[in-house]
Amino acid sequence: MKHNGWDDALKVTAGGKGLVGHAGAILLRKAADQAGLTDGLSCALKEKRTSPLLDRGIAIVSMAAAIALGATSMSDIALLAHLAPLFGAAPSGPTVRRALDLAGSPRMLDRIARARAKARAHAWALIAAAATGFPWLAVAGKVLDGWVVIDMDATLVTAHSAKEGAAPTWKKGYGFHPLGAWCRNTRECLAMLLRPGNAGSNTFTDHKEILAAALRQVPSRFRRKILVRVDGAGASHDLIKHLLSLNTKRKKVLFTTGWMITAADEDAIAMVPAGVWKPGTCQDGTAEEDKDVAEITHLLTRAENWPDGLRFIVRRVKPSRRQMKNLTAFEKKTGWRYSVICTNIPDSGIEGVPGSHHPQFTDVLHREHACVETAGVRTAKAMGLRNLPSKTWQVNAGWVIAANIAADLAAWTRLLGHHDEELRAANPDTLRYRIWHLPARLVRHARQRTLNISGDWPWAQAFLDCWHRLCALPAPA
Repeated sequence: MKHNGWDDALKVTAGGKGLVGHAGAILLRKAADQAGLTDGLSCALKEKRTSPLLDRGIAIVSMAAAIALGATSMSDIALLAHLAPLFGAAPSGPTVRRALDLAGSPRMLDRIARARAKARAHAWALIAAAATGFPWLAVAGKVLDGWVVIDMDATLVTAHSAKEGAAPTWKKGYGFHPLGAWCRNTRECLAMLLRPGNAGSNTFTDHKEILAAALRQVPSRFRRKILVRVDGAGASHDLIKHLLSLNTKRKKVLFTTGWMITAADEDAIAMVPAGVWKPGTCQDGTAEEDKDVAEITHLLTRAENWPDGLRFIVRRVKPSRRQMKNLTAFEKKTGWRYSVICTNIPDSGIEGVPGSHHPQFTDVLHREHACVETAGVRTAKAMGLRNLPSKTWQVNAGWVIAANIAADLAAWTRLLGHHDEELRAANPDTLRYRIWHLPARLVRHARQRTLNISGDWPWAQAFLDCWHRLCALPAPA
């Protein structure tokens, strides 16, 4: 075997002093402190006649930071032990378990939600006041200024052992079926409902509960214009009626939902004149090829059974080879694959967004909901929801909260600390590789502590900029 000599005279020991791995944890903890989340959780989790050695709010924030860094079990909190000279003593695995058990109890869920909402209001005010401003969503080259977009979606979490509440799933697996609501603007997980694996996809009560929890997390000054997007699995008569009922004089709620196509819908599609079909639109505003859009509201007979004020948009695409076996007889006859969207965006469009009255805009707006799979669900699974670590339901419910807080901390560090476009929109894996997992050395001199990172690291300046920007943020009143 050829030996290239790279390990000549190399000795490996475990005697290093003052070394700090995963130095990015200080950014996550600083974001939590500056937003007031750490203090808020400490107050929310405080119980009468108890005096734990370690504050429960600090334990939850520490676990959330560990989850953001890549922790997948409660014992992984040990990776923060070497940060004790900075943060103080790290919570042990049993301490974290007790904190999660407390956080997951029904009586604590509302108190934690209030603490998160208060911290989020401060964080969003700081984000809006920053030079880059609040991240309003851009669709088809048009900015939805002032609109907060909430995407609701469910996901499956596999359980590899017997756990309380785990059940067979619709994909013939075994585990849990949580339902979440994400803010598309910031990529925060506003709320999540832990459910057994056999929980239904089209469950109105669950969607109503999670939407109400998500709206309570949106600060009041941002709650005037809300856009809700749900896929076809969550659409129902009750949900659409509920979404329509949320509109008030002070709050405008628009929505788009998927639609289960029936024979009546295919009859309406068949009546669309050839000249009515218009090319679809890409996310950048350019026209698509072999993808057309039309409105069928006036042709759909079963629209009479639904509330007034709804519009129905149909999209047709050339099916792929994999989709051919699932086509209906009508689709095989026409050679197109169809999908329908239901929305309450009026014929006049969205105020302040030119061209939003066109069916093509509604189509591309709803298709952007697919980003919940990458910026929402996939991020959630990269932030602690790939697996639930405990055998008990209540501890797992607390873990879900900690994972949601981890997503909040990641969003706040991105939007408040990283103003360059690349890191401001980075996913958790990128932030871990470039920023959070950066090693450092802690040095004490002249009654000061200095955390030294490598000056040769390509993103060293981005790390330092993030720290200084977070330190400069005003604390909540």
